[in-house]
Amino acid sequence: MTVEAFIAALKKAGILLTETQVKQFHQYYELLVETNEHVNLTAITEQHEVYLKHFFDSLTVAQYVTSLQTTNQTLIDVGTGAGFPALPLKIAFPQLRVTLVDALQKRVRFLNTVVEALGLDHVTIVHGRAEDIGQEQRFREQFDYATARAVARTSVLAEYTLPFVKIGGQLLVMKGANAQQELGDGEKALHTLGGRFKEAFDFQLPNGDKRFIQIIDKVQKTPKKYPRQAGTPNKKPIQ
Repeated sequence: MTVEAFIAALKKAGILLTETQVKQFHQYYELLVETNEHVNLTAITEQHEVYLKHFFDSLTVAQYVTSLQTTNQTLIDVGTGAGFPALPLKIAFPQLRVTLVDALQKRVRFLNTVVEALGLDHVTIVHGRAEDIGQEQRFREQFDYATARAVARTSVLAEYTLPFVKIGGQLLVMKGANAQQELGDGEKALHTLGGRFKEAFDFQLPNGDKRFIQIIDKVQKTPKKYPRQAGTPNKKPIQ
């Protein structure tokens, strides 16, 4: 996906970028490639692939959850890695207030560099594991939205994310081809943690890759015992 195709595809979806935002995406790309030479951020570094599989893919969630485009609601991105999907969402929709969580200090340093270089405000970057941060009162059940991309299967992902979502908020699950199977396997985890499946959307990226976005409503408080201590959700998922 060329830069021009990226802009055109977003325009077709009703998302219009200013010249400044186009420059910010380019700067983000350059910082990603430069930093990736000595810090393992992504296996995808070709410009056309970054714009498709990182930037455009990150923004698909806002095409189906349109309130992300216009409100100043809060979103937490758990296991954000190099900043996907939260930073593309923040660039495209500057009014969003986003929090990015990652367990690796090297990634956190990169994210801070990007935020400063692009002049983004209302961005909080937290170094730590979701299991620990999810028990902190300043983060627990404080967010309108939680999301994560390529982090874990849904049964595990639910424990990483739902403790952050306030009642009335939503978990936005972004998945590939195994989404429906994972959702079925994760049904008990979602229910246990206070979530309830609302709806799902399936679509294809411009290159034909299959994608799903599943929306989970937070309908009850997450029991205090969750998330369990670091490593437990992955080793012993709720089933």
